[in-house]
Amino acid sequence: MSSNPMRRGLLIILSSPSGAGKSTLARRLMTWDASLAFSVSSTTRKMRKGEEEGTDYFFTDEDKFKQQVSDGDMLEHAHVFGKFYGSPKGPVEAAISKGQDVLFDIDWQGAQQISNSALQKHVLSIFILPPSIMELERRLKVRGQDTPEVITKRMQKSWDEISHWSGYDYVLINDDIDATEEKLKSILATERLRRSQQPGLLDHVRALQSEFEKKNDL
Repeated sequence: MSSNPMRRGLLIILSSPSGAGKSTLARRLMTWDASLAFSVSSTTRKMRKGEEEGTDYFFTDEDKFKQQVSDGDMLEHAHVFGKFYGSPKGPVEAAISKGQDVLFDIDWQGAQQISNSALQKHVLSIFILPPSIMELERRLKVRGQDTPEVITKRMQKSWDEISHWSGYDYVLINDDIDATEEKLKSILATERLRRSQQPGLLDHVRALQSEFEKKNDL
């Protein structure tokens, strides 16, 4: 993975209710920019078919997960549908210190914890809304990952997720996946140029000042 020592890395948070498209958009962003690091979460849920340890999740047991939280090794964590999820802190801090952006596919609870952490000034949070509740349910059924009972639970939880939309920097309605992807790229390109993300600017301005003073014998 490449890094950029001329700027600080961003913590890019994507959140949405299940089925609104955040995971698909996260994968597309990773394809668009291979330098993006994906924050691989730890979870106590069982591995699903096709998933890989260390790529999709770090699969662990509840006791070990709780110990990591107690030790302060989790940047954020949450209890969702009876299972624990969390973002290990070490890899994230190492990446942004090298100027590498880290992408998070997490819910509003995790987003809130990171936004209130010591790394808050490097956070870029984006919430993805579905075009309608009916479309949200249709997408959950079509993807075929969950039982009808789990889909019902996800739909019941969807409004709780949506109700936190105003706590994000940007909010996008995902009625067209391609158009939403392009909007995300534009947001990321702009935020990377934020003054606070370019620690080398001060030295550059000082160099310009020195050059100016020498030129004019000040």
